[in-house]
Amino acid sequence: MTDVVEPVVPAADRGVTRIAERVVARLAVQAAREALRAEAGAPPVPHRRGGGPQATAVISRPPSGDGTGGLASIRVAVELGYPSDIGAQCRSVRRHIAERVRELAGMETSDVLVAVERLHSVHAGGDTASGRVR
Repeated sequence: MTDVVEPVVPAADRGVTRIAERVVARLAVQAAREALRAEAGAPPVPHRRGGGPQATAVISRPPSGDGTGGLASIRVAVELGYPSDIGAQCRSVRRHIAERVRELAGMETSDVLVAVERLHSVHAGGDTASGRVR
C-alpha cells in the first residue's frame, strides 16, 4: 500500500473565516458576565428577566487569513450592585472583554465602552419591583 501525501496549504491560502459583529457582541456579553461574576467584594446583582449585560460591536478591520489583525469597537451595558467600587468593576469588565475577544476572535479592541445602565441597592426597604429604594 502506498501512502498519499497531500500538499500542505498555508493558512492564508485556505480562505478566511468571517466573524460577524453580532458574534463579537455575544463574546463581549459573555466576557462581561465572567468579569462581574469574578469581581471580589462586589455585591451580587439580582437576576431579572432580560437583565444582564447587552453589547454591540463594530468591526472596523476583519482578521486576516492567519486569524490576526482584526479590530473591533465594543459597547457593553451592565447592571451593577451598589454600594460597590463601580470604577473597579468597569475596569475589570473592560479588560476582560479585550482579553477574551483577542483570544476567541483574533481581534484587538480599539475601545471598549462600559455603560452602567442600572445600580441595584443591596439595602432593603422600598419598592424592589420597580428598583426604588428609600
